[in-house]
Amino acid sequence: MKRAPIRDITWLFVTTRIALMLVTYFGFILLTAPKYSSSPVDAAAFFSSWNRWDAENYVRIAQFGYQTPYDVAFFPLFPLLIRVIAFPLGSWSYLAVGTILSNAALLGAMFVLYQLAVENGGEEVAGRSLLYLCIFPTAFFFFAAYNESLFLLMTLLTFLALRRQQWWLAGLWGLFAALTRSVGVLLAIPYLYELWLARESLLTTRRRTISGLLPILLIPVGTLLYCFYCWKISGNPIAFATVQSHWGRHFSWPWQGTWQALFELFWNQPFGSFNEAHVILDLSATIAFIALTIVGWRKIRTSYTIWSTILLFYILLSPSTTQHDPLISHQRFVLELFPAFITLAMISTKHPRLHQTLMIIFPSLLAILSILFVMNRWMV
Repeated sequence: MKRAPIRDITWLFVTTRIALMLVTYFGFILLTAPKYSSSPVDAAAFFSSWNRWDAENYVRIAQFGYQTPYDVAFFPLFPLLIRVIAFPLGSWSYLAVGTILSNAALLGAMFVLYQLAVENGGEEVAGRSLLYLCIFPTAFFFFAAYNESLFLLMTLLTFLALRRQQWWLAGLWGLFAALTRSVGVLLAIPYLYELWLARESLLTTRRRTISGLLPILLIPVGTLLYCFYCWKISGNPIAFATVQSHWGRHFSWPWQGTWQALFELFWNQPFGSFNEAHVILDLSATIAFIALTIVGWRKIRTSYTIWSTILLFYILLSPSTTQHDPLISHQRFVLELFPAFITLAMISTKHPRLHQTLMIIFPSLLAILSILFVMNRWMV
């Protein structure tokens, strides 16, 4: 397996982090400081400007534990890691540790993604996969104290272990993924597919068969552990699922959210409304990644496409049907669809104008949406 270019990946990581810090500096100051004033902005507010929305929840859970009935919606591995590191440092460090963990997980994910992408399309495809991931319009969630980058890292490590037929490692990383996000338990499905591909070598001896089949049980263990914890504190082992109604999410047909979004966009929302813009972003991300998953079926490894299909189906089953943007957060959820970024990179290598267009649209939207997040506007 080809070694990842450490210098190139580190450079991409550092430059995109610096860009987000510059966006934070100029965006926050120019939008909050008095006009024509030499007075500085509030330093505490500035340095906590990334402690927004779910980041605030993860940091609070890390510091004080699960306090409200709705906290159980946030799976435990990310806040637990924050607490382990931040507790000895003191209360001031929780946000900083969460942010550092999120960015460190992204850096690790970039190295693993390169390994998976290079075998599908070569070095150029692998490099562009990382580039698109880092400049995607909602890639700022990898910068904030969110669990997106940790889940992506655990998922990628699971697939890398599967590719190397390191079954116990795949099961272990899958367990950690299941402790990070609810959908992590479904990594057992691509695991089974990879087992099927390797069946001839696994069935040669009883020991090999057991070493391939037994580790898959580790993946649901992660979810079962959290179910047990939810049962202990609330009496409901699946409380993390039932509390989703607090955010308007309900089990629905997979097409219901998309149809409702189309209705909002073309009928219910007036031109120029906040909801209209939000619907455009979430609907565009949803449709684009469905298309990339379909196109990638014959371009990338089948287990990757299976995972994309499962993940898309999972998020489409629980739209926020009580909101004007029923696909809320889809522009964040698609960040976890790593096979789609590989597919997009493979397409763009054959269509240079597409690459040029993406290099204009992605960074522009990333800057705008990052400022919205920093300014505590609705961007989750």
